[in-house]
Amino acid sequence: MKLQPVILCGGAGTRLWPLSREQYPKQLLALGGDQTMLQATADRVDASLFVADTTVLPPIVVGNEDYRFITAEQLRQAGHGQATIVLEPKGRNTAPALTLAALAALDTGDDPALVVMPADHIISDMGAFRAEVVRGLAYAASGNLVTFGISPTRAETGYGYIRAGNLAGAGGGREILAFVEKPDAATAERYVGSGAYLWNSGIFMMRASVWMEQLETLQPEMLKACRTAFLERSHDRDFLRVGANAFAACPADSIDYAVMEKLPAGLGVVIPYTSGWSDVGAWDALWDIGEKDGDGNVLRGDAMTVATRDTLVMTQSRLVACVGLANMVVVETPDAVLVAHKNHIQQIKEVVARLKREKRPEADAHRKIYRPWGYYDSVDAGSRFQVKRIVVNPGASLSLQMHHHRAEHWIVVSGTARVTCGDQNVLLSENQSTYIPIGTRHRLENPGKVPLEIIEVQSGAYLGEDDIVRFEDSYGRS
Repeated sequence: MKLQPVILCGGAGTRLWPLSREQYPKQLLALGGDQTMLQATADRVDASLFVADTTVLPPIVVGNEDYRFITAEQLRQAGHGQATIVLEPKGRNTAPALTLAALAALDTGDDPALVVMPADHIISDMGAFRAEVVRGLAYAASGNLVTFGISPTRAETGYGYIRAGNLAGAGGGREILAFVEKPDAATAERYVGSGAYLWNSGIFMMRASVWMEQLETLQPEMLKACRTAFLERSHDRDFLRVGANAFAACPADSIDYAVMEKLPAGLGVVIPYTSGWSDVGAWDALWDIGEKDGDGNVLRGDAMTVATRDTLVMTQSRLVACVGLANMVVVETPDAVLVAHKNHIQQIKEVVARLKREKRPEADAHRKIYRPWGYYDSVDAGSRFQVKRIVVNPGASLSLQMHHHRAEHWIVVSGTARVTCGDQNVLLSENQSTYIPIGTRHRLENPGKVPLEIIEVQSGAYLGEDDIVRFEDSYGRS
């Protein structure tokens, strides 16, 4: 049969601020190694997973409109350029997202087994995970809805639990007796002590048709809205867009609440999983799974410690020296620094909420902003000026555009720039520059085979990103 990986890319990860931001959430970050969490998830179940008479299909990725281009680029870089990327017009939780993926899978004329994975988990033992997927495939092929339960290592209050029953057949899975909400500390201790409970991983397997049958019975309004949205779909470059109004009217619910908790006895199966899993919900989880030095510190980037123990230090742009710290989290980015005790990291979301109330940009975006053509880094800014470092990928171009309130000066640092300014079209090389007056149509292109890097100096009365009028755009934004 065919195995269809489904990757769910929702969630903002506010407890991982300042690395995770509204416009650049945690699944796009490299928190567990060189790959981003999205890339590692896409590699988790691919064609190298050999199962007799089984074909692993390119992944279906369900994600947010706002970071569609960086999602597509990260998948391409990881060798998954054939992935189907389904864009959610509005976040409606995981059950509608899975339904869109199931509709896309069935639209090919097949009925594959879906392996549904959040994009923001870290799994350290790829071989062990793939072995459990093979085990789950047998149950899914037989019509069961399967989830993976993590054998608990502590009385964790931040996870939901699954109460497992008797063995379900010869595959090592167990009957699902109940899904349980996140418990208090005493209840969590009781769960772990009983040996009957597993952490709810949020990873599922089932045939696409089986998911649709259960949704028809248990959540007909959700299924109707998703079907309508999918019928109204359109294709935009690398993306599949569903009907915005129909999907916005869809009831929002999780896979657990909408279906798994309501299954008839014997239909739900949980497979116990014991090899290295983390949903990296907060900074202490990253410290838990990180490689520690002799003092129990996890260090990433240019970090130095003296008389410091059991501390996580992550740096991006400069040296960070820590002296006399214990059980702390220190995270540095070019525009923000977090210093927190590990006992209080759940309160980081209060910092993000305050930043949003005060309309500060650090809540939403990093200093470096990715675009489909490359990225820009805001280097400096004042009341009437802004300086950006702009990098344009080979063969890429910005839109033909105009600004009402600002002029721009461009200086080529490396590479070759083709510049359209009004009726003129010129090539600029290293150390050459040009000027774009207010109200003039212009475009920046990279005709070369190496990245183009320029310094842009903006000046004017208003420098916001919304002061852009696009006339032509290769990426459908005009």
